[in-house]
Order: sequence, then C-alpha cells, then structure tokens
Amino acid sequence: MNVLHVIENVWRPIVEILILTVGIYYALRFIRGTRGAPVVTGFLVLLLAFVLVSFLLKLKVLQYLLGAFSAFFMLAVLVIFQPELRRMLAELGNLQLFATAHEQRETIEVLIQTVERLSEVRIGALIAIEQSIHLQEAVESGIVVDCAATPEMLETIFFPNNAVHDGGVILKGDRIAFAACIFPLTQRQDLNKSVGTRHRAALGLSEETDAVVVVVSEETGAISYAYRGQLVRGITLEELRAFLSSVLVTPTAPSRNWTGWIRFWTREPHAQAPAVLATAQAAPDTGGTTTTTTTTTTIAK
Repeated sequence: MNVLHVIENVWRPIVEILILTVGIYYALRFIRGTRGAPVVTGFLVLLLAFVLVSFLLKLKVLQYLLGAFSAFFMLAVLVIFQPELRRMLAELGNLQLFATAHEQRETIEVLIQTVERLSEVRIGALIAIEQSIHLQEAVESGIVVDCAATPEMLETIFFPNNAVHDGGVILKGDRIAFAACIFPLTQRQDLNKSVGTRHRAALGLSEETDAVVVVVSEETGAISYAYRGQLVRGITLEELRAFLSSVLVTPTAPSRNWTGWIRFWTREPHAQAPAVLATAQAAPDTGGTTTTTTTTTTIAK
C-alpha cells in the first residue's frame, strides 16, 4: 500500500507539470508573430521583475498587490488577443469545408494563371481566398461582383484605370464575390519600411481571418502571399501553387474536421509549403507594392 501511495503521489505532479508545459508551449506559439506578442513580452518581463523584487526584499504590500492583480490577467489577455481569439472561435464554428478538392484545384489554377499574367505585365493585384471565416466583417467596403472566377475576369478587375481596380478581390470557392475591398492594415511595427500598403493590407487581413491573400507587386511584378499573420514574398509560381495546394486541398486544411483544425493550430507555419521569406530593401511603389531588390532565404520543409 505504501508503494501504491508513493506512486500515486509521484505521477500526479508529473501529469500536472506535463499539462502546464504543453499549455505554456502552445500559448507561446499562439502569440508568436501576432500583434500582441511584444505587449505580452514586455508585460511578462515587468511582472517577473516585480515578483523578484517583492520576494527578495520581502515587500508584503507589493506581494499582496501582485496577487490581487492576477485576477485581471485574463481580462488583459482577452483585450490584447481579441482578433486572434475571434478568429479561432470563428473557425470552431465553421468546421466543414463544402468545396470539393476538384473545385479547389481549379480555383488554384485560375489564381496561378492570373498571377502569372499580371506579374508579366506588372499589374498590381490583391486577392483574398475566403475559407471558414466570412470576410465581409473584416473589410470596410466592396462592390458585389458574384461571377465565375476566371483569369480574364480578374485581369479586367485589376487593369489600371478600371473603376474597381483599386482595392482587393474576395474569392468564395470558384466565384468572385467582391471587388474594390479595403482590407484592414496590419499594425505590426517590426516590418521593413519598404513594405507598401498593398502588402500591409494582405498581412492585416491574414491576422484577423484564416484567408489566404495573394499579392502581385505593381512595380516589380514580384509574387507574395500572406497567411496566418505571416508575409512571404518573392516566390515563384510553383512555390505559390504548392502552398495553395497544401492549405486549400490537402487534409491539413483548418476547417475540414476537428483533427484537421487541431493540426492546423499545432503545426509550424508554412511547414508544408516550399516558401521563401523575403526582406525588401527598396522604396514602395505608388500602388502600395514593395521592392526592387529582394533578398530571399529558403525554408526547408
């Protein structure tokens, strides 16, 4: 009986430590790369400093205030991570993906053809692919189009001097839903100053929703995409096709089922897509695009 009692007293703390370790690990991964990450880092550093000072100097009043302040920590988390939590809860409520794999592949090929043509003639473009979260709530305006998504139609929309060329396009499945949409700009301060408005809008929308946003630079014709708060620039058409296939077609799509959703939130960003993180080093163009010189670093799968 004593042996069983000792074993019971040992495994319970081990389980608690494992649960806390896993929880802290995924919490840190969740906030990494989000707009609230610097705030949390600064808050934790300040809190740790207060705790060390209060316990080393035995400051009873400060210890009491720190204990009372912990009750407001959850409220602070809700305020800081409101966009990320809203995106996560919205995905929980939309766990079914109705588009078939065949339709998704057709949409991908339409995008590839469109991006290739626009890139060759250096026409800027901003295209968002809606997934489980409806994008109407994330955009400030837009013109209803509701037509089949074809390279010719997308080229017409983004053609310079067109009445609806300025802004983004939202795709729903294999149809163009809206044009001339104004996407929310990212508030991140760690971006290169050469990142223009078009790319900041793509990144901002990807931070608040699960949409995939494809960007074509008007100045250089460079191709980029934004997803889950990450901006990947200077990619090839094959790299874009591989990434879109990994997100929209494969079973790891976040809204296919419960297991897919869990894998989506626990896997490394872009782990299945051959991507190139690019750092711009030139002034943005007038259309909100980015670079004339791009340094690329290949990411291994």
